[in-house]
Amino acid sequence: MPVVSGRSVQVTAAGGAFELVQKEFPEPGPGEVRIRVQACGVCHSDSITKFGGFPGIAYPRTPGHEVAGVVDAVGSGVPLFKPGQRVGLGWHGGHCGYCAPCRRGDFILCANQKISGISFDGGYADYVNAPANALALIPEDLVDVDAAPLMCAGVTTFNSLRNSGARPGDTVAVLGIGGLGHLGVQFAAKSGYRTVAIARGQDKAPLARQLGAHIYIDSTTQNPAAELQKLGGAAVILSTLTNAEALAAAVNGLAPKGKLIIVGVPDKPFEVGAVPLIMGSRSIAGWPSGTGMDSEETLNFSALTGVKPMTETYPLERAPEAFDRMMSGKARFRVVLTTGA
Repeated sequence: MPVVSGRSVQVTAAGGAFELVQKEFPEPGPGEVRIRVQACGVCHSDSITKFGGFPGIAYPRTPGHEVAGVVDAVGSGVPLFKPGQRVGLGWHGGHCGYCAPCRRGDFILCANQKISGISFDGGYADYVNAPANALALIPEDLVDVDAAPLMCAGVTTFNSLRNSGARPGDTVAVLGIGGLGHLGVQFAAKSGYRTVAIARGQDKAPLARQLGAHIYIDSTTQNPAAELQKLGGAAVILSTLTNAEALAAAVNGLAPKGKLIIVGVPDKPFEVGAVPLIMGSRSIAGWPSGTGMDSEETLNFSALTGVKPMTETYPLERAPEAFDRMMSGKARFRVVLTTGA
């Protein structure tokens, strides 16, 4: 397992510019693997690394937590993964195994959790070293460019829905048809929910139906909460929005015992009345992404049912342009870097 050399796109300081460098990637340590990156999604959460949004980030740092690649080398104490296997690495960059959440099996809530591209260098590179307990096996019939975004946007939406308590046939609404929402609509429809897509403008209706939505609500001409109540209320509303006001207004579209699940970060705090929550036993919850096994199940479900992200691809050396494209909000819908390996 010799040291290998490759390219890496790193941020030199919080708010600093991207820098393409040639660097050495060490042999994996105990419990680690080294991955030869084939594709890496560009996620909005990469802005945390770019702009120093997390305390304690050590710079220079390479972003990227939507990695699809091939195991290149394996450290000691890793019985599952072998060189040549296709694997994915997501936001969850490994867990300690001994804190209280880990002892309960809640690895995604690990008190000492590592985050790919924040705690250690991520996938804007030819190689990435990562803890083996963070990885997912990629099914052979899923190409790397499709697998990469599923390691964050995919697992977040799929995992939140399958743990929401909604049953097949229940009404599930997805707020927003963007990078998260276009996957959320697909997962909801493929899971057997009566799927309602909510977005701005009638021009998005054909896309919503193409993704599998049974009903489309145009929030510019219709009141989403009122329209959902006409359907009997939503068992689950999955919010991928950043608009706090629209998010708050959606609560009134919940059925009794309905749940609003937030996976997109609102642009500011929002207020909701307590009475609808209390009288209807409604709830509001957030959802973190998922473990390596959650990601593996997301990938398998996607391969089985045909769920695919809509992507724009850029070569690794154009990472700054790809990041700007993602941040502009104009990408349709996930931006993916490819290494050409």
